Amino acid sequence: MSPQPQAAVGAPLSRVDGRLKVTGKALYAAEHDLEGVVHAVIVDASIGRGRITSIDTGDAEKHAGVLRVIHHGNAPTLPYRDNAGSNNPPGRRLRVFQDDRVLFHGQPVAVVVASTLEAAQHGASLVKVRYDAERPSTDLHEAEPGEPTDYARGDAEAGLRSSAVRLDLTYELARNHHNPMEPHATIARWDGDKLTVWDKTQWVVGTHDELAAVFGLPADSVRVISPFVGGGFGSGLRCWPHTVVAALAARVARRPVKLVLSRRQMYFGTGFRPSYEYRLRLGSDRRGRLNAAIHDIDAETSSYETFFEAVMPAGQMLYSMPNVRQAYRRVPLDVNTPIWMRGPGFASASFVIESAMDELAHELGVDPIELRRRNEPSEDESTNEPFSTRRLSECYTVGAREFGWDRRNPKPRSTRDGDWLIGLGMAAGVYDPGRYPAQARARLDADGTAVVEAATSDMGPGTYTSQTQVAADALGLTMRTVTFRLGDSLYPPTSPHGGSATMASVGSAVVDACNRVRQQAIRLAVEDRESPLYGVNADDVVVRNGRLHVQGSPARGETYKSLLARNDRSHLEANGSYDGPGSERSAYFAYNATFAEVAVDASLGLVRVRRMLGVYDAGRIISPKLAESQAFGGIVGGIGTALLEHTVTDHRDGRIVNASLADYLVPVNADVPEIKAIYLDGEDNAGNLLGVKGLGEVVQVGVAAAIGNAVFNATGRRIRQLPITAEALL
Repeated sequence: MSPQPQAAVGAPLSRVDGRLKVTGKALYAAEHDLEGVVHAVIVDASIGRGRITSIDTGDAEKHAGVLRVIHHGNAPTLPYRDNAGSNNPPGRRLRVFQDDRVLFHGQPVAVVVASTLEAAQHGASLVKVRYDAERPSTDLHEAEPGEPTDYARGDAEAGLRSSAVRLDLTYELARNHHNPMEPHATIARWDGDKLTVWDKTQWVVGTHDELAAVFGLPADSVRVISPFVGGGFGSGLRCWPHTVVAALAARVARRPVKLVLSRRQMYFGTGFRPSYEYRLRLGSDRRGRLNAAIHDIDAETSSYETFFEAVMPAGQMLYSMPNVRQAYRRVPLDVNTPIWMRGPGFASASFVIESAMDELAHELGVDPIELRRRNEPSEDESTNEPFSTRRLSECYTVGAREFGWDRRNPKPRSTRDGDWLIGLGMAAGVYDPGRYPAQARARLDADGTAVVEAATSDMGPGTYTSQTQVAADALGLTMRTVTFRLGDSLYPPTSPHGGSATMASVGSAVVDACNRVRQQAIRLAVEDRESPLYGVNADDVVVRNGRLHVQGSPARGETYKSLLARNDRSHLEANGSYDGPGSERSAYFAYNATFAEVAVDASLGLVRVRRMLGVYDAGRIISPKLAESQAFGGIVGGIGTALLEHTVTDHRDGRIVNASLADYLVPVNADVPEIKAIYLDGEDNAGNLLGVKGLGEVVQVGVAAAIGNAVFNATGRRIRQLPITAEALL
């Protein structure tokens, strides 16, 4: 078959939904206008553990505008049937308003439904809840860990003992919260026994399945709509309790209900990147060849669910070494359940591993890049599988050249700019992009335009645009004649919008659907005696700008529009699918090398990032303009993790002390330096039709380590806690 011309893929196009967003016409979850909608506000538990002994709703119910106050004492019993399709962590769900147990501070204990938001807010403040309180367990360092998840190859203890150089390092990584711009929100409406919700979610199918399970509904009785998501970073990868509360309130009140979490409520209502205590023992010979590593990892989870993330793989495959042992222990705490956050697992592990590699390089007097090159593996040593592609060494080369790494003075505290100590640092990054089953539907209409649908999301990376690019090229149409629709559970099902999976998974399904439609049109043309393409070998026909023609003979052909009109066809339609990577096994990872220059005030310990560079091996780049945006966002997020972000808990009652953007610090314009991103040209065709690897996650992996290593180069102080604070440097 002749290759289909590619005009849209690879072009730096602007977002197709950009005008809707900048003009305010893009409707987010709380902005849909439903007739008769009323408002709901959640009453949060003020203790971190215990039981509710009484709820006094009298004053709230008397307040003007309040319609209902719902709690465990009057809420209908919900079936909460098992749901294998849910993306929830294993364990028992938080069954809202079904019993008197309080499992964490901020847990929903009641909801006030009122005719206005102001009435609901004031009504919630009037609800009086009494508790039999217990002291919660919220401190990772004092709680008892669960049974470990283990990995081992070789004899790590013996390998460590025989190593000429040994490091024994312990790192502490603070809890981080996602803080997307759009707060989490749900509008729920019942039409008889059918439920429709407009929800902020990164997985409409998962939310659909969870609501069907909680309310005991058949699949066709639930619809989830989420056309625009104002940032997520992983916080929308499951159905949270407030969505269930909104649907329950709408059923009880017999009105459509809107529920929007406050910024404060998002700190205990929608998950977080868990805190870690991570001990790494590392051994090498005098030349820096790694011999052994022992990883002891403690991570927080909730007492009622077991959350885990991929914090182990990087320590198994990033560098070559014969002896590795890992123990990953989840520590159950009286907190709400963590959730994946950008670069999940790998971002946390990379800070530890890449900081340790920098420390080893300094100990040996070896350049940090050279040390990494000396330990470059030829295959994934955890699985003995070949790498699909691995161009990490090329990332080092390009990054060192573009960043001016040769100007780095390896002696710490040796470069100054007035009162500022200057340092350069780098780190490697790796991420395992997802490839999950997905479906899509494509329809070519008689007017020569096309509509493509899939139940995926767009939380900001540009899914509308990138999928339109893919569809336009597969159909041979221009971008302006293709409409891509997403964010509705009525569309063909897709995987979660996270884990760098969307382009490989949904994109492959879109290509398949569009290829099928194009092939239908080609078959119709070559079998139509009135077509200029009659009798032509179908494999020799391509489509460009909506016109079918013979490859190499563009004069012989006709348009989709004339073909369908002559054959009295209103449209052509096909479903496409992607089943996952298939049986061919290879180690499929995206890689980066991240470089940072920092300035540290010698007297005050203040850290300022001056410039950063990321070089990425991420396969084929569908949209360079969107890719650059992804890299910038990931680097900014990494700056936050390295220097600013830290959720503080009062362990007396489990209250989050800094649950606001006034007190939980995130990067602002003044914190963001000169940033540059470089993507290596190439494709990775392992298990997807587009040659992509996914890049939404890998861009944040390694950023915090590169900054930490630059801080060491500037000051000679090795900080093994995140975030790196001025106090730690004084």
